Amino acid sequence: MAVAAYASLVSLTHVLDNVRHPVRRHQLHIDTDQIRSLQEKVEFLQGFLELHSQRISPEMEDLAKQLAVVSDEADDIIDFHVVNQLRERSQDKSLHVVALSSFCREIDNIIGKLDSITKKLMRVKEELDDVEEQRPIASMPGGSTALPSSDKNTMVGFDERLLQVVDELTREESDLQILPIVGMGGIGKTTLAQNTFDHPYIVNRFDIRIWFAVSQQYSVREILLKYLLNVKKIKASTADELELAEIGECFHKLLFGKRYLIILDDLWSIKAWEDFKLSFPDNRNGSRVLVTTRLLDVARSLSFDNHYVTVNLLDEDKSWDLLCEKVFAQQSCPYQELEEIGREIAKGCCGLPLAIVVIGGLLSKSDKTREYWEFVAENVTSFVNSGDDESCLKILSLSYNSLPIHLKPCFLYMRVFPEDYTIGASKLLKLWISEGFLKPVGGKSLEEAAEEYLKDLTDRNLILIDERTRSGKIKTCNIHDILRELCFKESNREHLIRVPKRQYISFPWRTDSHVCFLCSRRLNKQNMIHLQEVLDGLQSTSVASPSVCEACNNVYPNLDRLRWVKVFELDYNKSLTFPHHTKLRCIEVNDYRCHDEYWTSETLLLPSTIFLLWNLQILNVDLTYEFYEMFVVPSEVWEMPKLRHLKVGVHTLPDPPINRLEGQDSVVLENLSTLSSGAFTCSEEIVKRVPNVKKLYANYMEFPGDDRYSLNNLVQLDKLESLYFLYYSCLENITFPTSLKKLDLSNCYIPWEKMTIIGSSLPNLEVFKLYDATSNHEWNPIEGEFLKLKTLSIWKCYLVRWGAEDIHFPNLRSLSLKDMHKLEEIPLSIGDIYTLHSIHLDKCSESIINSAMEIVKVQRDNGNQSLQVYVGGKTSCM
Repeated sequence: MAVAAYASLVSLTHVLDNVRHPVRRHQLHIDTDQIRSLQEKVEFLQGFLELHSQRISPEMEDLAKQLAVVSDEADDIIDFHVVNQLRERSQDKSLHVVALSSFCREIDNIIGKLDSITKKLMRVKEELDDVEEQRPIASMPGGSTALPSSDKNTMVGFDERLLQVVDELTREESDLQILPIVGMGGIGKTTLAQNTFDHPYIVNRFDIRIWFAVSQQYSVREILLKYLLNVKKIKASTADELELAEIGECFHKLLFGKRYLIILDDLWSIKAWEDFKLSFPDNRNGSRVLVTTRLLDVARSLSFDNHYVTVNLLDEDKSWDLLCEKVFAQQSCPYQELEEIGREIAKGCCGLPLAIVVIGGLLSKSDKTREYWEFVAENVTSFVNSGDDESCLKILSLSYNSLPIHLKPCFLYMRVFPEDYTIGASKLLKLWISEGFLKPVGGKSLEEAAEEYLKDLTDRNLILIDERTRSGKIKTCNIHDILRELCFKESNREHLIRVPKRQYISFPWRTDSHVCFLCSRRLNKQNMIHLQEVLDGLQSTSVASPSVCEACNNVYPNLDRLRWVKVFELDYNKSLTFPHHTKLRCIEVNDYRCHDEYWTSETLLLPSTIFLLWNLQILNVDLTYEFYEMFVVPSEVWEMPKLRHLKVGVHTLPDPPINRLEGQDSVVLENLSTLSSGAFTCSEEIVKRVPNVKKLYANYMEFPGDDRYSLNNLVQLDKLESLYFLYYSCLENITFPTSLKKLDLSNCYIPWEKMTIIGSSLPNLEVFKLYDATSNHEWNPIEGEFLKLKTLSIWKCYLVRWGAEDIHFPNLRSLSLKDMHKLEEIPLSIGDIYTLHSIHLDKCSESIINSAMEIVKVQRDNGNQSLQVYVGGKTSCM
């Protein structure tokens, strides 16, 4: 329970910070000295667990369990009193005295319990200190010893298998054939399939390549539908009405006549193949289906003439090569004294690539000492030789147990994502923060700390990198099935995730439909669970008892203990009120599932009671453009100091409220990092309230007046790093803050000659994107501008002649052109930019494509092999 105790303590620290926030002085009646004392005790216990988490004894574990219970009790008490006081907003002094007395009495009780646990922990620690020998503990050295993350899955030991699979898939037989890859879990089937999928010969041979992750629990309808939605072959507004047969027919038409390769990853039954195969036409042109499975019977049944590829365990030499690659980024060991024991570790993994990769991640982050490596070797051998079905989990547990305690809650949180789910990195970091798992260290923001946490976990191969941005940051990630199983086992043992901090609302099809109030899954009588009548008294008569799906009920068994308030509702249908509990920290809203006819004249209300969600950090409203005038945001959102991400899309934020009490300071949203709004008014008052905003999305759907939105004040947002600006007018006489690193302009009609203002006034600009944002037809950049620019995207802009040379963009890495039909050519000297590694073209004229090919040819002749050109997303080979 040490991990749960630590996570609860860190989360409680954030709650106490909120209670002590200056804005609460005028809202709450508390004893500030008492709250400060409580916070000091909580922070001491955090530090204690950080120092001693690697040597938790049974006695400490029992005390940690008590600590988790007390921390949650403190959270409940604080939430109860704060919500009551915020709700009442009473000026009756007698009520203040009663509220304060009750609050102080209960907090004193919590402090007493923490003091008692602390004394017992110190006594146990002293007993442990008397033990003469302690097992070696991994230390976390600096970045110089860490293996850099790679975008490609390591294929050490599988080179021959890769060539075999590529050869099998490209044989001249014209009929549709299935090639199964079979092997045990974690042996590298998916890695082999991924490298096959991306092999240049495969990419160029097949017209279309599709990857489907199937797994044990699958829905053919959902898998096919998701793909068709992504490629825009089906409209989202009609998707839910389609039957499987209609979706299968649409997919069949998509593939008809094309030479295709489909990967069915992690197939568990013949029935699964039979469910899919009707949608796959036999075009008699060499199309192929590649299947990965753990079951030999499935492979035999699917293969042609009993022909399939078996992935075997690695031999000792290949195991050692793979371990060296993961630990040292080379297929040899630079430390002679470690080679013997290192080979023993590799041998102890019994040839299982997953075990080797994870152990390699562990060793890459630890001290390169023989003592520690002997400790790892001893445990790996004992775990693998245990002979039970969980030997691999025990190997993986070794890596998990070695994690510093601050990383463990973040890793275990990965269980909330579905199997084979691609996770957006930015979303993951926000969820970690909203759960309260992170704390600022060394003056870094929580967002910066979260990025370091993710990097550390990917370096250890506990979280896998799926895709990177063009600038090199992690874009998407995932977790291996076996590691996810470990997350389930450990988080259940720890009782880590007990209160849902996130609520996802997707409006239902019909007014009479039922959805889970937490995840918005549609419910029927078989999977609907009604919670007891536990709603808080606030307007509860108009809020039905919430229903929850079975999955959420299993993850959060104590939902009946939460306190509920009413926030979102539809003004025409009170039965579609969405209950919220007061400990929520993240709310996401969209209307992807609704039909247009239910929204023609109705309004979604966000009442003033939103401020009762006093710990809310993320409010993300993503409604379609057609309904942008039908969402009402109250001014109370400006009184929520914990907000970090406030996104209402094209909808308009209200003006901040006038201070209710004379002499009361305006609420400053000092934590707000992301702000998205339609018709964003950059007034002096708003700039003062969002001093630390780093990302701003401003949509001006109407033609804005010169002074209407006070855009000249943008320059005062001196922490702003990323700006998306949609502005249906000529964008002139607006000065951007010099802190900008990313600028995305749309529909702004800037003359090309004005680009020199942007290039010279934004010295930190690294990403510049233009979408239908220019006028005139010629751009002649000037030397000395855009000195740090790494990514340049020009989409649908009227440009005929581009007089650019390598000196104009000296650090450019990626150039992207889309819907550029008038541009005569890409200047040849662009290829001489030393840092340039990719040119992306989509829907561009033949002259542009030809000039890009000429650039690559010249660079190849000059010995530059790194520059790549992508046309329509595919690599163009010379």
